[in-house]
Amino acid sequence: MLLTHATLATMTEGYGLIPDAALALDGDRIAWAGPMADLPAGYRALPEHDCAGRLVTPGLIDCHTHAVFAGHRAVEFELRLKGASYEEVARAGGGILSTVTATRAASEDELLAKALPRVDQLIASGATTIEVKSGYGLTVADELKMLRTARRIGQHRPVTVRTTHLAAHAIPPEFKGNAMGYIAEVARPSLRAAHEEGLVDAVDAFCETIAFSVDELAPLFAEARAIGLPVKLHAEQLTDQGGAAFAARHGALSADHLEYLSDEGIAAMAQAGTVAVILPGAFYTLRETQAPPIQALRMGRVPMAVATDLNPGSSPLASLTLAMNMACTLFRLTPEEALLGTTVNAARALGLTDRGHIAPGLRADLCIWDADHPAELSYRIGATPLSTRIFGGCLDA
Repeated sequence: MLLTHATLATMTEGYGLIPDAALALDGDRIAWAGPMADLPAGYRALPEHDCAGRLVTPGLIDCHTHAVFAGHRAVEFELRLKGASYEEVARAGGGILSTVTATRAASEDELLAKALPRVDQLIASGATTIEVKSGYGLTVADELKMLRTARRIGQHRPVTVRTTHLAAHAIPPEFKGNAMGYIAEVARPSLRAAHEEGLVDAVDAFCETIAFSVDELAPLFAEARAIGLPVKLHAEQLTDQGGAAFAARHGALSADHLEYLSDEGIAAMAQAGTVAVILPGAFYTLRETQAPPIQALRMGRVPMAVATDLNPGSSPLASLTLAMNMACTLFRLTPEEALLGTTVNAARALGLTDRGHIAPGLRADLCIWDADHPAELSYRIGATPLSTRIFGGCLDA
């Protein structure tokens, strides 16, 4: 296929804009990209798709979702609006544990049927790659059930799915007061079993006062690294627990949330090359007041990704372009930073080197937008001007 007359945002240096550009695809790879005037003669006979000046970007990447779950938490949303804090809801048996109860009761087929409409919304906002975490099973069998479901999404939808083991998401009632026992008896065994089944691409955990400490997570991260899996961490969302620095010491792909990130955490992430994943949906839903230290991350040259954090409790958000708008409006990212955050830096947060920008040899995952300039993707509030997607070199039907 040959895309012609495109406004091309390669994302190679900032936006990397090329007006009146062409893009030649060979199977699921990009063969050539550049100005129409420089198009090599060998590509001119390819079947043409005239973009008519539309904006073409890399396919968007959602590097942090919890898209597989059962039930909803609309009642807790109402309770928080009446004054209950996120921590109070969690300690009373709500929060993550209420979703655990519903997810344990659901079959794999039921979980898949519930997840696919959420994934369809992400795809409609331009996603071509998504990450999906476990973490609502909290038993060996139920964590594996979630990961199998996540893998199946990619068999039913034109999207690449990267799966993350998140058994260390919460402490279930049967292990109350025994976090180390839970790590030893559930988190680590489920990780080994998932790895043996080929169900997991990375390992995550929730480091917080209502979840796990760095000392409690150390054996899990050591196990992950021993079997060759990269790690990432929910860190500094509600308090500063030193999670980002801990993750960086383990060479983490990313540390996510980061509202209470310290200067020491920033320095450690910068040295390790750990991506800061910014999640404005949770900040918005929980009505938080302390934003991530965006300017300090800029000054520290820590790459910033933007993701939906799609989940039933703190971020029921299934639009990457709305997440980009929120990141700009709430945290003052620039539209360029927001688009880098859902392309180049999101790919880096997943350890993927074959996508995220437009260049020969990379995957032909692309979005064609009804837009003239990339800033429009962050400018609109909840409106996705997506004309069509190209996934693996194929136009969406």
